[in-house]
Amino acid sequence: MTDDYDAVVYDLDGTLVRLAVDWAAAAEPIKPILREHGADADADDALDLLPVAESMGLAEEVEPHLAAAERAGARDSEGLPLLDELAAADGPVGICSLNCEAACRLALDAHGVPNATDVIVGRDSVPERKPHPQPLLTAMQKLGATPERTLFVGDSDSDAETARRAGTAFRRV
Repeated sequence: MTDDYDAVVYDLDGTLVRLAVDWAAAAEPIKPILREHGADADADDALDLLPVAESMGLAEEVEPHLAAAERAGARDSEGLPLLDELAAADGPVGICSLNCEAACRLALDAHGVPNATDVIVGRDSVPERKPHPQPLLTAMQKLGATPERTLFVGDSDSDAETARRAGTAFRRV
């Protein structure tokens, strides 16, 4: 299926690897920051707290905590079957992830494929994050690809929505 496209962009966590992150534990240092500013911080998943932090202008305060958990989880991540597809790709490939760019790079390095991608766009690479189309559009632009000739491979409804908004084909894993 990937031979039908000029470029393939993959999501990271849940698609290529499974980050070894306890998202509930990662939420614990974020909750006091949000509560200090009057936010509801009852979510048990650090990624669920990110939109709350963003809406309050606190993303820069919580980002270091989230990124640290992701980087640690990337080092101990589990490789998934599509990682072999990525490593064997002979055309332009990239990653578009909700995870920070450093975690994406660390996960690839941990699995012996640090140079398998031409482009990595993480949560901290552009101002918007998935399902906004900008991260995927940025990856395509850096790959020199067009939406009509790009396949986005991901594991979530958010990934499917990102592909739809960016005008690319989508393959769910």
